[in-house]
Amino acid sequence: MGVLLHHTVDGLEEGPVLVLAGSLGSTLEMWEPNVPALGRRLRVVRIDQRGHGRSPAPPGPYTIAELADDFLTTLDSLGLRDVAWCGLSMGAMIGMHIASEHPGRISALTLCATSARFEPAPWRQRIADVEEHGLGPLAPRIVGRWFTPAWAAAHPVAVARAREWVGDTTQPGYLGCCEAIATWDHVDRLDAIRAPTLVLAGEADPVAPAEPHAQLLRSAIDGARLETLPASHLLNIEAAEQVNRLVVDHVLDAVQGPGSSS
Repeated sequence: MGVLLHHTVDGLEEGPVLVLAGSLGSTLEMWEPNVPALGRRLRVVRIDQRGHGRSPAPPGPYTIAELADDFLTTLDSLGLRDVAWCGLSMGAMIGMHIASEHPGRISALTLCATSARFEPAPWRQRIADVEEHGLGPLAPRIVGRWFTPAWAAAHPVAVARAREWVGDTTQPGYLGCCEAIATWDHVDRLDAIRAPTLVLAGEADPVAPAEPHAQLLRSAIDGARLETLPASHLLNIEAAEQVNRLVVDHVLDAVQGPGSSS
């Protein structure tokens, strides 16, 4: 039994349900540039990870499987069995796990700025840095990898808000999730994913570069389609208009049949 997570529900009352799952160090606010457009065609459920936003932070370390159980518990509490999923970074890892291990729960899968496996050493170093310095002092460095320099310079308010998300994340929650990413390796389970899958990569993303990460997802998941966007890691913000269109089209075509998005 997972942890019941803080969530919000927006959009069409009777539309296909889309779950939005965010990145390490963010809150469900990261999807605000997307909700208005997505909500015109879909029922949108945003969920804070454990230890993030207004969700509780059980003692760590965590695994991606445990984080997935949290989401399933939360969806069960809402009476939602079959949903479309759009996750970014860690949120996409959770989506991959659910799609392969609980295939009846995911009708369409969008994987943004993510990987089936990361080298653990940088995450062990991140854990050590947070333990030594805390999250607040590290927030500028972390957020500096989320946006391209030009976009960040033009949107200082958005960058400042992103730093607040990181600084406000509970340290146990952040460290527990770092451990989950460090031990995450789903490469051998990608061929079990049967949901129609869209992979979105930022062409300037230093966290999960399209080569090799997105390319591996496209080649290992049957029928997966890859789109590369002019953005860094939080591509849902930096390339919001393109992401909104791609996600709506993908979900409606998967759930209601080809051509439903037109």
